[in-house]
Amino acid sequence: MPTQPLDRIDLRILNRLQDNARLSNVELARAVHLSPSPCLARVRRLEESGVISRHVTLLDPIAVGLNVSVFIQVSLEKQVERALDVFEKAIAARPEVMECYLMTGDSDYLLRVVVPDVPALEHFIVNVLSRVPGVGNIRSSFALKQVKYKTALPLAEPPVVRAGRAKTRARPAKRAL
Repeated sequence: MPTQPLDRIDLRILNRLQDNARLSNVELARAVHLSPSPCLARVRRLEESGVISRHVTLLDPIAVGLNVSVFIQVSLEKQVERALDVFEKAIAARPEVMECYLMTGDSDYLLRVVVPDVPALEHFIVNVLSRVPGVGNIRSSFALKQVKYKTALPLAEPPVVRAGRAKTRARPAKRAL
């Protein structure tokens, strides 16, 4: 968690880095209207405070042969702490599981899984997922098309407040009748 609140410049830096983490410090500084040294100091502070958790390269799953994207709902036999821990540890060890969420509603977990093909999905469900102790029910849905995918968080910059100036619209003059 950040030790200081994020200011307008921090948010600009974060938005730029979310869009392109390969920007050089000079390019980033220019884009956020800072000199390079204070810009680098801010980036380091954001990294040290955990706001920036890591730098990654995003791959096209189709280009690397992961053609099937599936959402899997999993219900456990009992939703007790030990069963949750066992399931979460088993799922954390699986590279094909891209995301896993503990849910409210009809199922206990929602997984997003990517695999090369349907036989690989069958193997994952039959030989891996169904063998995790405590799994009671598994339902899967194939993604036909990815309509939207983002990794950048929606960071809104706070509005500019200028001391002593309130922007008002000029009122039209009244006409004499």
